[in-house]
Amino acid sequence: MDPLRSPLLTDLYQLTMLQTYYRSRMEKTAVFELFVRKLPANRNFMMAAGLEQALDFLEQARFGPEELDWVARSGLFTAELVKHLERWRFTGDVHAMPEGSVFFPDEPILRVTAPMPEAQLVESRLINLIHFESVVASKAARSVLVAPGKTLVDFGLRRAHGAEAGLLAARAAYIAGFASTATVLAGSQFGIPVVGTMAHSFVQAHDDETQAFIDFAHAFPKGTIFLVDTYDTEAAVRKVAALAPALRREGISIQGVRLDSGDLVALARSARRILDAAGLTDAVVFASGNLEEYRLRELLAAGAPINGFGVGTSLVTSADAPSLDAVYKLQEYAGRPRRKRSAAKATWPGRKQVYRLSDASGRFHHDVVTVEGDRQDGEALLIPVMRGGKRLGKPEPLPETRARAAAQLERLPARLTALETAPDPYRVDIAPALRKLADEVDRATAEPAESVPQER
Repeated sequence: MDPLRSPLLTDLYQLTMLQTYYRSRMEKTAVFELFVRKLPANRNFMMAAGLEQALDFLEQARFGPEELDWVARSGLFTAELVKHLERWRFTGDVHAMPEGSVFFPDEPILRVTAPMPEAQLVESRLINLIHFESVVASKAARSVLVAPGKTLVDFGLRRAHGAEAGLLAARAAYIAGFASTATVLAGSQFGIPVVGTMAHSFVQAHDDETQAFIDFAHAFPKGTIFLVDTYDTEAAVRKVAALAPALRREGISIQGVRLDSGDLVALARSARRILDAAGLTDAVVFASGNLEEYRLRELLAAGAPINGFGVGTSLVTSADAPSLDAVYKLQEYAGRPRRKRSAAKATWPGRKQVYRLSDASGRFHHDVVTVEGDRQDGEALLIPVMRGGKRLGKPEPLPETRARAAAQLERLPARLTALETAPDPYRVDIAPALRKLADEVDRATAEPAESVPQER
């Protein structure tokens, strides 16, 4: 049993509802939509990611012998449910925004149309996958926007909240525009370029820092970056510069140096000066160490001559905005639109489509959310990606997803690319047709007024 593909990776109430649905024979077609109610503080947009993993889960999810045995032994469910679960498969349709798309509140980024017991059971895992990768992709996009032209590398695996989180964070960051990752499995699984230098322990294990550099250069002669802040940073950069002529005669090139602590502005300037004086003008200065987009902005505003950044903890945990108000809500059942009306959590009913309109310069101007079939101007964002439980095409190559994300960021209005909340949020209109449908649903489901006894 692969636990990450198991349908038991869900909330208990999904199974309790399934038992009740089957018992009540509520197996007609349901439509659920996944969307975000509001943006976190200091977020002007979000970036969709995780669709590939969501589709893989829907295609592969099965109740195997171990899972069925647990359900039977749990004491929570009937033997009849176990029989249903033996045959359970996802046979529905999925519409979604392609990965790398930017999105805004109240816009469905994924729609599931399937028999109720299928559409209900997959809720928790779909939110789990799409929520996490979208959170990280959106966080990564902020560094991409604030440091254009700089090489950004994901350094986050060791601080991620679990192995799957570290792996999928590397994927999400790459989609958003990071150049590479230090997570080796992400290279194997997704084809993301992997990079790395050395650890302080490597230098400390040597009796002499210069010998550590020499040994590493001989092990990786096609170009390496030396970690230079184990002891005295400036002294280490001078050692690297002094080694350059001898290494060059051996055909070994010095790719650059990495700074991981201290006053990065001053140390970067010093390192650049020493490298340039030694004729190593092509060698890069790379920085890491508790970096995030605000710190990147500070370093670049100060004129630090840094070519690239390793971003770790704050990226994979999205430390300043670690979660979204993401939900998966029933919008239609048995051919009838449905709507939640509770205070501050009301939903718009029915199957919906999102249209995006651009201005004369090609930048996004505003979106319109409407009922499916109510054609609007602009580009329709939700596209069919799965029919009858099967994908409609092969998985999209990651470079294409990455290119889409870059194009989306390029078309954002300038005010939305700031790190702080824009005073003028992006406009999302609710179309008259959708408002009309909501009114009709409200009237149809309104509670009758309580009868008042008449005085005699």
